[in-house]
Amino acid sequence: MERTFAIIKPDGVERNLTGKILERIESQSFKIVAMKRTLLSKAQAEGFYDVHKERPFFDSMTSTMSSGPVVLLVLEKDNAIAEWRKLMGATNPADAEAGTIRKDFAENIERNTSHGSDAPETAAFEIPYFFSQTEIH
Repeated sequence: MERTFAIIKPDGVERNLTGKILERIESQSFKIVAMKRTLLSKAQAEGFYDVHKERPFFDSMTSTMSSGPVVLLVLEKDNAIAEWRKLMGATNPADAEAGTIRKDFAENIERNTSHGSDAPETAAFEIPYFFSQTEIH
């Protein structure tokens, strides 16, 4: 079993898509082993996305991520990282395949509804950034 980290971003929560996204997650045999709804501070978003701090979109991205509540998730499944990225679809919803979360729900590349770890190393950083071991079951 592999674990990955996922976020339902502020635009998804704001538009009441949490239930629809969770339903898709569970329908694809992911086990949700941790979940919480929270409001990220700008500093938390900056720390989380620190790898992108030199990119021109960093300020906009961290402002967006701290603009409203998010739902943080740890998902478990065989090949969870690749399977979650497949279910999410391409970062730019215009390039995402039909039936993916981003194709069906995202508004644009910045308000693209979901986030997911892109590699085991990323998941190893992202999961403990928000969850302690006692919160994962």
